[in-house]
Amino acid sequence: MVQKDKTLEPPPVDGEQSPSPVSGEACAEAPGPVEQSGIAVEPTGHRKFISGVVEGFYGRPWTMEQRKELFRRQQKWGLNTYLYAPKDDYKHRMFWRELYSVEEAEQLMTLIAAAKEYGIEFIYAISPGLDITFSNQKEVSALKRKLDQVTHFGCKSFALLFDDIDHNMCPADKEVFSSFAHAQVSITNEIYQYLGEPETFLFCPTEYCGTFCYPNVPQSPYLHTVGEKLLPGIDVLWTGPKVVSKDITVESIEEVSKILRRAPVIWDNIHANDYDQKRLFLGPYKGRSTELIPRLKGVLTNPNCEFESNFVAIHTLATWYKSNMNGVRKDVVMTDGEDSTVSIQIKLENEGSDEELETDMLYSPQLALKLALTEWLGEFCVPHQYNSRQVPQSGAKSTAIDVSSMAAPSLCSSTTVTTVFQQPIMSPAMPPLCLDPLAHPLAKIPQEEEEVEVEKKDSDEEPMEMVVEKMVDEPEAEANPEEKHDGPVLADKMAEDLKPMDTDKESLAESKSPEESIQEDSGSDIAPMQTDDQLKQDVFVPGPNEKPLFTAEPLTVDDLSLLAELFYLPYEHGNKAVQMLKEFNWLRANSSVVSVNCKRKETEKVEEWQSRAEKFEEMCCSVIQMFTRLSNSANRTILYDLYPYIWDIKSIISMVKSFVQWLGCRSQSSAQFLRGDQEPWAFRGGLAGEFQRLLPIEGANDLFYQPPPSMPTSKLYSIRPYFPKDEAAVYKICKEMYCEGLEDIPFSDDDPDLIGDRLVGGLLTLSSEYGFVLEDDEGICGYALGTVDVKPFIKKCEMSWIPFMQEKYNKPDCQKDLTEAEKMMLSFHEEEEGLPDSFLSNFPSLIKVDIHGKVTDPSVAKSMMGCLLSSLKANGSLGAFCKVRQTDKRMLDFYSKLGCFEVAKMEGFPKDIIIMGRSL
Repeated sequence: MVQKDKTLEPPPVDGEQSPSPVSGEACAEAPGPVEQSGIAVEPTGHRKFISGVVEGFYGRPWTMEQRKELFRRQQKWGLNTYLYAPKDDYKHRMFWRELYSVEEAEQLMTLIAAAKEYGIEFIYAISPGLDITFSNQKEVSALKRKLDQVTHFGCKSFALLFDDIDHNMCPADKEVFSSFAHAQVSITNEIYQYLGEPETFLFCPTEYCGTFCYPNVPQSPYLHTVGEKLLPGIDVLWTGPKVVSKDITVESIEEVSKILRRAPVIWDNIHANDYDQKRLFLGPYKGRSTELIPRLKGVLTNPNCEFESNFVAIHTLATWYKSNMNGVRKDVVMTDGEDSTVSIQIKLENEGSDEELETDMLYSPQLALKLALTEWLGEFCVPHQYNSRQVPQSGAKSTAIDVSSMAAPSLCSSTTVTTVFQQPIMSPAMPPLCLDPLAHPLAKIPQEEEEVEVEKKDSDEEPMEMVVEKMVDEPEAEANPEEKHDGPVLADKMAEDLKPMDTDKESLAESKSPEESIQEDSGSDIAPMQTDDQLKQDVFVPGPNEKPLFTAEPLTVDDLSLLAELFYLPYEHGNKAVQMLKEFNWLRANSSVVSVNCKRKETEKVEEWQSRAEKFEEMCCSVIQMFTRLSNSANRTILYDLYPYIWDIKSIISMVKSFVQWLGCRSQSSAQFLRGDQEPWAFRGGLAGEFQRLLPIEGANDLFYQPPPSMPTSKLYSIRPYFPKDEAAVYKICKEMYCEGLEDIPFSDDDPDLIGDRLVGGLLTLSSEYGFVLEDDEGICGYALGTVDVKPFIKKCEMSWIPFMQEKYNKPDCQKDLTEAEKMMLSFHEEEEGLPDSFLSNFPSLIKVDIHGKVTDPSVAKSMMGCLLSSLKANGSLGAFCKVRQTDKRMLDFYSKLGCFEVAKMEGFPKDIIIMGRSL
């Protein structure tokens, strides 16, 4: 990758590791003599084919236990190689000259021995390119000394990586070497010979993919120098046409092989996710013909950062390789035990599939995916507690949640939202209001949301366009995505994570309970070297009023298939995900036929809309049911790696489902769905980002950012449109929450409706089409009300609602001291002070939101607010505001904690009222 900063360079598209299934020998052989554009592969009959996994991502490295499990799976599936290159071992890259300490050496020796035990070749990689002076013999000696040390650990295979570095040489090197390529090749050849020309020695060039070659692959002076000068026993790493290549063709490999004068080893980033913390890739290995196998020296996959999420990635890679291991067609047998054998029947499986017709007769991605998911399902059923060192690699902090299964949906069914946090969000004893929204954690756009929009299925753009910070002057970079840096991680996060290799003593000292660990910053470092006795497996104990875990209906292959299709591949979604996007887009575009101001004369169109809406809700419910069953799976280790992602997709699907319910009964025929012109980093990646962009408030990241819970709970909430029958329940909540925290209850039972009439009655009576309610198993526990334009609403109130209230409540005697109840009655008889037109022109919509104090999950308030604001913007609103009394600390704290409204200040505002608003 293009490296702009030598100190904080973005991650190479180096890989990370994980398990993958295919039976076979641990060290498979690939076919021998193969002619490639005039380049002959060694005519030795058979050659070793490198197949396996790279651990080279930025972020929390895998644990020792996970690496051992990787080796076990690799041996079982016929993969033979592990490349060690974790970026958080800073002695691998940033401080490559430093020798390992005694404790670190013990860890590496343990890892190398474990690989040997399982018949896996351990390759130690080092990246000196950031600051090495190639012409300085002291630097060369330091590199030799470092590799000598690793040799003494038992390592026999090595790799020199020169990816993601500056192309410019220092003045001293320019005097000695004619080009950067000559400098790299010189030191690589010298190290290779110094180590005794090991059987496996890899070289990663700075131009490691087609888009990085200047001016192009066939005319690159750099690649030509590498091909001519690099010793023939050294293999070259290559990622394909791009950093993350959608397809790697036979023609492209033959082209680069001719220039390199050797078959490359593919460093495959098709499942890499360290460049986008909201994406996970569970789709099959595809876009690479099995005809590539005899034309390559090997394939190493760089999968997802989360170890347990890589079962499919590596399983399907192994299936792909074994399908043409010897260059001839054969059945692939996957053995999971003496009595369990699955044979691939290749011709099946494209029936009913929307994907392109398979031209590869030896390998079917869809069938390989089914095989992988079937085997993976068995892993979910094995009870396993996550350990205190396992924390999510990216995305929000994760945890497990127990929820009961959902009932079958209907058009008016409610959206399920799972609760989480233990502190009430409407507690009267909240911290003081922070009027500066940026000073509050919930008001701050999280780092992981500052990403660049990812192009989908047919795009030729790289799927890894992430920015380090919001830059206003980057139009050229966006216009030329091939030239912009496609590196996978935020620089500040990388600097945070770069730490020396942790040792047993350090790891033991910082060992914490699962709950403590899960609440720590998910970006903090973790020991790349751990032994099994460090892994404390803490058993989950249900809390008060919580149901036991693992009681829901069991997970099915269909659930895992849906999961994979929701988190498919960098350039495409799975079929079910695409279908959901299409249906939502259609329902959105055709909502006018069921709008409240439409006479609904077109019966057929109305029925079609309602029928498709019901089917869409069924699809949404299947996602939530999948989330429920996954959350109750016995294997908590797998769950904790997947949880941030399934929580995220569940949350956005729940919001979309509620919005469709509102469209079906409350929208107006003038509903607008204008695409915003937000900066690309305002959107999250993946399917969740696609749905976010289809909602009217697509740029409202603060509402879409709903991190997973910090503690497990089985509480369920649902959000649905308000109906007249809900009035009494809404009045009750309104009164209870208004009186909460008051020492003396200033309202008698003589006027039980007074508070409700004053605060929400007008909105419920005259603007119920913009109402949503929150329910739990005991009934309604929150509401969100609004009106799209407050000026006509006030006029309607003055004509119909206020006179009715004046009859209901007599005007109190103003000559005496008034009680709170009397002050509220008096307000019906006095003209209310209005807001300036200059403010209302930008913030026309009035909202009122309240949630019962027993609700402990902030995400449900955000979801309900998201539904309300979406409905307002869909009907033309430019902005919304809420009015809060200065003495109402509870509501000030509530809106402040939500972080989605800012205090507005303007001449002409009422003195005793705080106005908080946001643009839509």
